Amino acid sequence: MTRGRDPQETRRKILRAAFARIHSEGFRAAGLNAILADTDVTKGALYHHFPNKMALGYALVDEVLKEYLAEWWLRPLEGAEDPVEGLAQLIQERLSGEVPAIVKLGCPLNNLALEMAGVDEGFRQRIEALYRNWRKGLARAFRHGQQNGTVRGDVDAEQVAAFTVAALQGAFAQAKNAQSVEVFQDCLGGLSVFLTALRP
Repeated sequence: MTRGRDPQETRRKILRAAFARIHSEGFRAAGLNAILADTDVTKGALYHHFPNKMALGYALVDEVLKEYLAEWWLRPLEGAEDPVEGLAQLIQERLSGEVPAIVKLGCPLNNLALEMAGVDEGFRQRIEALYRNWRKGLARAFRHGQQNGTVRGDVDAEQVAAFTVAALQGAFAQAKNAQSVEVFQDCLGGLSVFLTALRP
């Protein structure tokens, strides 16, 4: 008996392949045929789930990059007693094994923001929603640290969160452009100095 296809798994396969291609090539350069070649999915199945490439790109932001952001930067800091230490450990743990890929390809969210936010309003709004969630999540963590006495009370949590996101994304961009792990580590070293100054 032939097992029927799982539509949700087919959709996930397409999104995973699209993520890999778009991360390595950029949204505009990544072709649908190349994305399909990385799966066992037919063109008909692709168009069943995504009527066009733009719809695929929007779903990539709304689903894949949203989960990527939550997994990498938000969930690990939820309820952290000491967000400064938590963020420092998170950077070390998450990025130490991923540095070669990050240096080569950059951050997928940052790449897409730089490529598409200025040319398509749908992308811009979706990407900004993710950045807003990232800033809010970090601000919550810093406020929690203030309540626990691990972050100075005079710190503006929203400003620090915005700066932290900007510093991380700038580190990704500079490392990608320089193709240099050292540049990346220098940027993160500067961020660590800043974060340490948030302690009481």
